[in-house]
Amino acid sequence: MYQKYYRQFLQGAQKAASPGCDLPVLHMACHSHHYWPDVTLDAVNAYWQDAADMADSKWEKIFGEKIPAFQRGIASTLKLPDPAQVALAPNTHELVYRLLSAFDLSQPLRILTTDGEFYSFSRQLLRLEELPTVEVVRIPTEPFATLPQRFAQELQSGSYQLAYASQVFFDSGVAFPGLLELAARKPDSTQMVIDGYHAFFARPTDLSAIADKVFYTAGAYKYLGAGEGMCFMSIPRGCQLRPLNTGWFAEMAELENRAEGVGFGNDWLRFAGATMDYSPLYKALAVLELYAQEGITVESIHGYVQQNQRRFLEAMDAAHHPLLNRGNLIAHDLENGHGHFFTFRCGSSENAEKLQAELREKNVLCDRRQQLLRLGFALYHPEDETFTRLFK
Repeated sequence: MYQKYYRQFLQGAQKAASPGCDLPVLHMACHSHHYWPDVTLDAVNAYWQDAADMADSKWEKIFGEKIPAFQRGIASTLKLPDPAQVALAPNTHELVYRLLSAFDLSQPLRILTTDGEFYSFSRQLLRLEELPTVEVVRIPTEPFATLPQRFAQELQSGSYQLAYASQVFFDSGVAFPGLLELAARKPDSTQMVIDGYHAFFARPTDLSAIADKVFYTAGAYKYLGAGEGMCFMSIPRGCQLRPLNTGWFAEMAELENRAEGVGFGNDWLRFAGATMDYSPLYKALAVLELYAQEGITVESIHGYVQQNQRRFLEAMDAAHHPLLNRGNLIAHDLENGHGHFFTFRCGSSENAEKLQAELREKNVLCDRRQQLLRLGFALYHPEDETFTRLFK
């Protein structure tokens, strides 16, 4: 049903087909590189044409039309009350590090997080911990059922300047139970970041109750399917943090009222960086517009993916595979907290590598992290896909 929007990527995938398999390629690494809809090609060409036609004048269109349109799309998707509070950058690491730079590292900084955060943030914390003033407390994600209570107990202590947690964990695909409700009760003295990358445009998300309490980061690379280079962070209204890492775009908020010292605006420009390539912005807008025109919502995407996940589980249960089974599947509660991929513990990195190679011979593309093998589900998977080939 939805494959018609992805013809060019689906055709291109056949170039990676295994010579000994007649089945079409089934791309199940879509929690990493999600296929782009065909409209993104026209979007890239439109960006080039705007640059050719307008040269430096293209910035008026980008900042006057394109960025506000993207911000409105993000705000509508996440139920944010003020689109102007959506900051843009090429990646979420740049945005999060800009937030970290707002803290005085000559003073004690205590950070609360989990042991299941993506490499970009976890690596940065390891480096920060080399400073004598920085202390990081990592709450184990497992058992997931008690994670909210354990995390909330630490958070409510009020002894942390920053808290950071993923809405859906990148390694397991499990959604942090009750994270948004937990964030609503955080102490005012603690800044909080929700990493929404594996939930944005996958799980329906309503931030209206906490929009002015948390920073929310995500981007277009995964489930929006618009490629690399377009990420965002929502900023609580009234935020007065002054990032040390600040770019010249942030100066735009102060051009007309420039005074001595470094000033900051009260919208997204407070966390703005510097010059970047805006072709990813054009692509992201093209996808948002396509979905709006076709009536494709996050709810409909999530429902479609869950149908595929249920068929996968049915095929898996019938097959009794030595590795792909419920005993090795980290979580599969589709109704109460799961992302758009499944993660299997394979016992060793060697087992995971071997299984990935075996699936590759069946034209099933997936990825792994050490002993974990991940299988993702997407809008471009056929609605009659049985997934039985994975288990033969």
